Amino acid sequence: MLINEYLQLRNNLSVQTGRTTAEPMQNTVAEKDLPQNSDFANELKKQLGALENNGGVQFSKHAMERLSERNIDMGGDNMLDRLNRAVELAGEKGSDETLVMIGSTAFLVSVKNNKVITTMTAEDMRGNIFTNIDSTVIM
Repeated sequence: MLINEYLQLRNNLSVQTGRTTAEPMQNTVAEKDLPQNSDFANELKKQLGALENNGGVQFSKHAMERLSERNIDMGGDNMLDRLNRAVELAGEKGSDETLVMIGSTAFLVSVKNNKVITTMTAEDMRGNIFTNIDSTVIM
């Protein structure tokens, strides 16, 4: 095929282009997969609702997912009161990002935003490094 024939053939081809859309990234835990009506979820929502109404720390969506999937019980052992007190103490010392240890449960908290970023159990903490924190409160 000569170059002229190739160019003529190429000009006669109709090419349709369309918009391509990228598929949204799938979360490892979809919100629909979380047990929304379990006893644990209902109790957690009730406790966190009461906490947020009292001016206590708030929980990010990520932290809520971690509480649920790691079965961390916020109701027992005055956990919420101790968490609020720990965040209050960290704030008094001028902390911005703190690690709060209550028993064998860890909470990463943005003190300046009064929000729990994530939470984990002792088993989840093994082999992890906590970065970008400026204080630790052990309750």
